[in-house]
Amino acid sequence: MLGFVPPLPQQPGRPQPGRPPATGHMIVCGDDALARRLAVELRFVYGERVTLLLPPGRDANSPETPLTQRGRAAALFGRMSAAMNRTAAAGNGGNDTNAGVEAVRIMEAPEPSDDVLEEAGVDRAAALALVYDDDERNIRAALTARRLNPRLRLVIRLYNRKLGQHLEELLDQAAAVAMPGIDPALLDASTTVLSDADTAAPALAATALTGSSKIIQAEGLLLRAAERPPPRPGETLDPGLCTLALLSSTTNDPAGAEGSDSSGDEGPELLPSEETVAAAEGRGTVVLEAISRAAPDRPATRMGGRGAPLSQVFSRRLRWSALGVALAALSLVVASLLTTEDTAVHSTYLTLLDLLGMNDPAEEAPAARQIIQLLSGIAGLLLLPLLIAAVLEAFGTLRTASSLRRPPRGLSGHVVLLGLGKIGTRVLVRLRELDIPVVVVEEDPDARGIPLARSMHVPTVLGDVTQEGVLEAAKIRRAHALLALTSIDTTNLEATLYARSVKPDLRVALRLYDDEFATAVYRTLRTAHPQALTRSRSVSHLAAPSFAVAMMGRQILGAVPVERKVMLFAALEVAGHPQLEGRTVQQAFQASSWRVLAIDATPPADRNPDLAALPPYPPDGGAQPPSGLVWDLDPEHVLRAQDRVVIAATRRGLAELLRRQRSVLPQQ
Repeated sequence: MLGFVPPLPQQPGRPQPGRPPATGHMIVCGDDALARRLAVELRFVYGERVTLLLPPGRDANSPETPLTQRGRAAALFGRMSAAMNRTAAAGNGGNDTNAGVEAVRIMEAPEPSDDVLEEAGVDRAAALALVYDDDERNIRAALTARRLNPRLRLVIRLYNRKLGQHLEELLDQAAAVAMPGIDPALLDASTTVLSDADTAAPALAATALTGSSKIIQAEGLLLRAAERPPPRPGETLDPGLCTLALLSSTTNDPAGAEGSDSSGDEGPELLPSEETVAAAEGRGTVVLEAISRAAPDRPATRMGGRGAPLSQVFSRRLRWSALGVALAALSLVVASLLTTEDTAVHSTYLTLLDLLGMNDPAEEAPAARQIIQLLSGIAGLLLLPLLIAAVLEAFGTLRTASSLRRPPRGLSGHVVLLGLGKIGTRVLVRLRELDIPVVVVEEDPDARGIPLARSMHVPTVLGDVTQEGVLEAAKIRRAHALLALTSIDTTNLEATLYARSVKPDLRVALRLYDDEFATAVYRTLRTAHPQALTRSRSVSHLAAPSFAVAMMGRQILGAVPVERKVMLFAALEVAGHPQLEGRTVQQAFQASSWRVLAIDATPPADRNPDLAALPPYPPDGGAQPPSGLVWDLDPEHVLRAQDRVVIAATRRGLAELLRRQRSVLPQQ
């Protein structure tokens, strides 16, 4: 499979004297797990030469880890190298995708300054990824890199979506000014702004809701990939449009574990052939089940409605008191009508004057009128405390409108979300877009997502989730699912174990970085609670493939987790891909590598450049124009060079397609 990678701690941080600097390499700058995962993806999947720039010292997000940033990266690369060499020794050495490729070069610097980027070879690099956790640092480095190398492909990690759109336009415009006459098509992939939070949030939210469904959007259409359990004896399931994956053979074993890239034959198999699917018994599947039209984007809804109903402004006791006074006034009006000859309007007028104490004493009036006036005065005495109570409660409601809402007493069937950092905030928005009730638990009152939770009226519990009583305050006993998304693995695990002790059948999805740790946790939880659904996800593992493909200049529609593996959906031009061009759809299918799902029948001049974006709806409110994607493909349809296709691919399969295209293009 992959070639040997020397141990990284012994690699020099600078080019050796007398050796010409490398060109066409990739540079990754970051300060957390995403940078290390991305370097692994580029090195071991795409076979690229990579320079990894890390800050000196320990990881700020994991201060308890004794290893420095360089040490953690070296350990990760060492594990990957050993795993790949084991695979090669098992008999697959003829497929070495990294033959002749240097090991990852690690540099350390506090900031990606001009001198540091020049030393990393940014003027000769093919692509640069800026994946620092700080948006400002990424923007500053991107502006510097664009000035040093206008032709450089930039992939930038930004949490702010609107700022990212403006930054893409600015940097592409700067590249066009620096290189007059450049082909605009080359600028489409010149600058790409991505968010790891946006990439991972849909998968995490789907895990909490159903544990199975994953949604990918393409030109306004929604691709729904769903897990299906193994069929019972004699049962025949709808095959869907196609089978995307076979789940691990141990998925339904309480002592089993989620499969990953190192699981071997027992792990999940992505894009299996029809013969493999037919021969697989007792294994669950992931199928492309349905395709539906995407609705226009709408803002996340607030829990409890958008307005301020009386139930939120005034207490129930005050509302009942006001109703009693109103009924008393109505009774007095009716009594006045029955005992006098006044009209309804005049009787109502006199009764209101009596209630407010503004009428003259009825000294010469009949006895019935005098009695009604006395009763009206007594009822009027009740108005003063009622009005004072209403003013005080309204003032209290306005004063606490900006405070966090507490979980209501009768809440049930909700999702408990732990952590309101970047990931947790995006997942919260996703869940509220789906109108799923959520209770948030956050230790830091100044966390990023607290203002959003306040504005959306989401019930929030402030406190350390590891302390007793915090999860109980979030109504964990009546919750449907738990999403543990803090940045600390041990905190997520502790919260999960405690929640399972309170409610054994609770659906759980926890964020874990290390695959080996996740496997051990998963196996233990499945053994202890075989009937409860458990999922573990790594945000960097979900996001890294999208960042890597963007560095290769291609468009990713989405990444779907299949246990601890990732399957990619991408849009590709057929031209330049010998495995696709001139072949039928059936011939182009490469088991365990890629599969053509759809063809864009739109003429090249009229195509939407971004299939992942939702086409704009007509301003007059009419129907959205039909999509040009054809999903019901004839297996004998021949793919032409001018076609654009949507494919499902493994990480290595997509890497092979891109490598083959690079080897063909220079000859054209």
